[in-house]
Amino acid sequence: MERIGTDVLIIGGSLGGCAAAISVCRAGLSACLVEETRWIGGQVTSQGVSALDEHEYIEKFGCSLTYYEFRNKIREYYRQKLNESSPARQNPEFSPGNCWVSHLSFEPKAGLWVLNEMLSPYLRMGQLKIYTLYKPVFVERSDDRISTVTFINEKTGEKFQVEAEYFIDATELGDILSLSKIRYVVGAESTKETDEPHALDGPNDPSIVQSFTYTFAVEYRPGESNLVKKPEGYEYFRDNQPYSLEVDYGDREIKYGMFKVLEGTFGSFWTYRRLIDSSQFRDDCYRFDISLINWPSNDFHERSIIDTSEEDRLKVLKKAKNLSLGFLYWLQTEAPRDDGGKGYPELKLRKDVMGTADGLSTFPYVRESRRIRALKTIREQDISAEFQKRARSKIFFDSVGIGKYWIDVHNHDKKKISLLIDTKPFQIPLGALIPEDVDNLIAGSKNIGTTHITNGAYRVHHVEWSIGEAAGALAAFCVENRVRPKSVFSSDKLRQRFQIDLLERGVPLFWFIDVPISSGCFVASQIGAILKIVDWDENSLYFCPNRPVRTLEAFTWIKRLSNFLSLNLERLENTNELLNNKSLTKILGKTFNEITIGRIRTCFPELFIEEDVLIERGQLVRVLYEVLRFLYFENGG
Repeated sequence: MERIGTDVLIIGGSLGGCAAAISVCRAGLSACLVEETRWIGGQVTSQGVSALDEHEYIEKFGCSLTYYEFRNKIREYYRQKLNESSPARQNPEFSPGNCWVSHLSFEPKAGLWVLNEMLSPYLRMGQLKIYTLYKPVFVERSDDRISTVTFINEKTGEKFQVEAEYFIDATELGDILSLSKIRYVVGAESTKETDEPHALDGPNDPSIVQSFTYTFAVEYRPGESNLVKKPEGYEYFRDNQPYSLEVDYGDREIKYGMFKVLEGTFGSFWTYRRLIDSSQFRDDCYRFDISLINWPSNDFHERSIIDTSEEDRLKVLKKAKNLSLGFLYWLQTEAPRDDGGKGYPELKLRKDVMGTADGLSTFPYVRESRRIRALKTIREQDISAEFQKRARSKIFFDSVGIGKYWIDVHNHDKKKISLLIDTKPFQIPLGALIPEDVDNLIAGSKNIGTTHITNGAYRVHHVEWSIGEAAGALAAFCVENRVRPKSVFSSDKLRQRFQIDLLERGVPLFWFIDVPISSGCFVASQIGAILKIVDWDENSLYFCPNRPVRTLEAFTWIKRLSNFLSLNLERLENTNELLNNKSLTKILGKTFNEITIGRIRTCFPELFIEEDVLIERGQLVRVLYEVLRFLYFENGG
């Protein structure tokens, strides 16, 4: 059996796994990425959900630089195929699918192409190895450390083993948690354990796991009949699922038209997760629209595939496939037509979109995984708008990323009620990535320290990417500094250094929607908030970097930084004189020594041109960040 050595092993080529690989490689370390299906990319490729679940700020703020790179490359992939008259040519934010649930929708093959392109430089340099069609089967663990993971190709029986310093579980179901026998959670927790208002009244129930879905893509071809074969169990699924164009949102039910936009709806069923809007493209590229079918009617909620026997798992997956094929058959034969008839035989199953013989996604769209017993668990109360009355969710000062999405829990048969709860913009705490009982394993996907409920917000595309990116960066930081993740979590100095590392990579940690990653004061304003040096409006997501800084405000920020640095504040004793002094240079001169002032003068000469220059909040926070770097991080703290 072949044995491979690497700095970081990433098990699972999910969206989080790909982000982790990019993160590790950009830090200059070696990585090995192993995926059980043919395609890396998880949600956007092998699971077919390439209409991204995001938020209203996403085009300007709310994800990392590498996630923006992924999104931009998707658009470039399609831009050359646009027709000459398409308005999308002048629209930097165009979406190939123009669907109403997402800002960006596209074909899975585009997602695969972009991810491979982003990883290709590291493959060429030999820094990264990628293996597909290999599944983890054995984990070698001694006390609190994992040493190797063994993989098998289930078709050929070929095995290989990987040894690494750090291991990132980015599998869709948290497979390494089970194989390594660490403590983990499955299913729904009780109110007694989490104190969440929507948790179970009774004991924990590991069988209550969010439904999963085999997605598929269809074209609408007027005048054609493209009927699929009626699948086994069709009548049962039709009547018990049931198949419908209506959606129960908890407080109301909404009926959608196939192509017609009905009153009170957000759009049509067809454009819900449309992947290709053919009107934008040349006819030789796309003659017809392509829509993704990922609807409550093909959510399989009878049984979970977590912690079951292989025989039972295969039976459940077969039944789930028949559910999805049955929904397609229903759409073709019994769905109410906008014109009053029944059925749309014009719908054609596009098997090539998913790249499979049956036309269904290679792997089901998985919403919920095993979850680590983490150093920190995110609860409903931390992010729900019902409990968080200000502009942001609960502030986690160990933040390693941010996100925003509803708590969207798809139902299980035992718990018929789905949840759709509004949240405030939230953070990803470092402690949620670190398991309690293993020292060199990091959670890198849907397996972080959430609950059954909060997983409904942290499972979506941009958040999973941020989780994986943070996991990869944490592994690299630990290798480079010869420290453990728990030490980074518990040590203020290490954690702050790691957070600055993330910020300088272009990973936002705090919600300031008016300070994009491209801003000169992005890192400074972010770390200023994380260290509680700068002020922010609790009722607003704005930092206001261009607003002139008030003298009292400047004094407060400088004093907080001085306290943080444990500086001698004798020169700040004359508070009244300071507050009446509008010159930043004089304020700084009363606070820091000549060496530090020299550093500031070198970095920001424009502030010293005039004696009484009026500076802005963004300028001041950059000055304070430079002082922080000079006195705390560069000179030993």
